[in-house]
Order: sequence, then C-alpha cells, then structure tokens
Amino acid sequence: MPVFKLTKDIIFPPTELSEEDGLLAVGGDLSLDRLLLAYCNGIFPWYNEGEPILWWCPKPRFIIIPDEVKISKSMKKVIKKNELKVTFNRDFEGVISNCKNTRESNNEETWISNDMKNAYINLFNHGYGMSVETYIDEELVGGLYGVKIGKCFFGESMFTKTSNASKIALIKLAERLRDENFIFIDCQMHTDHLESMGGKYVDWDTYTYLLNKGIQ
Repeated sequence: MPVFKLTKDIIFPPTELSEEDGLLAVGGDLSLDRLLLAYCNGIFPWYNEGEPILWWCPKPRFIIIPDEVKISKSMKKVIKKNELKVTFNRDFEGVISNCKNTRESNNEETWISNDMKNAYINLFNHGYGMSVETYIDEELVGGLYGVKIGKCFFGESMFTKTSNASKIALIKLAERLRDENFIFIDCQMHTDHLESMGGKYVDWDTYTYLLNKGIQ
C-alpha cells in the first residue's frame, strides 16, 4: 500500500490503509489540532530527529486495561515501603526532558525531538497531557507521560533512574485511571516489560470500539 503524504489540511487517510508495520502517512505538522485528530483515530507520530514526521497506526494494538494491571508480590512489598513519592502533573516538562535525556545518555535513538517535546508540552498546557512523577527526597527519579482524551490515555514514554521508579509510576497511573473510569492505556507498541504488567493485544475492531467509547 502507498504511504500517504500529508498536506497543510488537518486530515488523515483512513486507518485501514496503514502498512503492515503500522506506517500510515508522512509529513504534516505537530499542531494541537492535528495531534488531537490523530489520537482520536488511533494514530500517533513516531520518528527520529532530523527525519520527516511519520504517522503510525499499528494493528493489532497493545493496551493495558487499568483494572487489569499486574502487580507482583515483590512490587507490592516495594510499594508498601513507601520510599518513593508519587505525584501527578507536577513536572510534565521535567518528565519528558528526562525521557529524552535518558535515551540520549544511553546512546539510544530518541523520537523525542525538540519539536516533539514542545508539541506535547503544548498538549499538556491545553489539558490533554498527563504525567506521573516519582521522587526520592524531592529528586525526580522516574516517571511517564502521555496524552489523555476523554477516558482514554495514550502512553508516550517513561524513564527511571532507580529500581522500580517507572514501574511504580505505571501502577499508580493505572490505579488513578481505574478510579476515574478510564477505558484503556494505549501502549502503542509491545514490550516484554509492559506485557509483564498486564499489557495485551486487542484486534483493531475491539480497539476502535473502546476508543470511540472513551473519547465521547
């Protein structure tokens, strides 16, 4: 199938036209309206710095149902010690900066370019971003951030500087989203780590049903 080139118009091609690897379109911009339209249709940007913007819609989709997050016995003991302080939306910019810097420090490619960083801070400033922070003695040691629309949360990235900091952030996020009746956490891509914490694949029809239910 062809990969569609976006114009200045805030539109996307039908999601059923994405490639087998999930690639749907190239180009466009990271404006607020385009990002919101993308996420409301199960599309997200993911590209390396210096490359054109790539838009993805992988199928099936890997998600976590907030009420189904798995907490191991050892993790329950760690949480019970209460050594990590957890906050929400206290330092969105700090979390996204650490996600970017941690990958760069490990010589890993990062999709969190300065343009991406600014775009997601803009989403946060308009009420569509969410972060979870974990602290030890007021030092930010882990966290995650993503996009929230309606009752759907779309995870973007996480980081950790100490054992279990990002895991605890994810667990506390799931608990909060469960209490607020969120439908799912869209993990976008599979990782063994997320699978161990309750992530699972759902087919595209199931995903779009849950998505449409959540963003209403």
